[in-house]
Amino acid sequence: MPKKNIHPSWFEKTKVYCDGKEIMTISSTKPELHVDIWSGNHPFFTGSQKIIDTEGRVERFLKKYNMESEESNK
Repeated sequence: MPKKNIHPSWFEKTKVYCDGKEIMTISSTKPELHVDIWSGNHPFFTGSQKIIDTEGRVERFLKKYNMESEESNK
């Protein structure tokens, strides 16, 4: 027989907040979640991420595999 009363409570409609705004509803063991980063404001997912390259590694990679960088397209 499984032990009773060892599992946490499950909330079917947990609201997730970022910057004070509700962004989604999920299921969780907590009734409310507050996050700093989510896919709607993360630079990788929003397309605003910039590659920082101080030693030319990105350019060497792009040249090696005959790819064009975003900067050369401008």
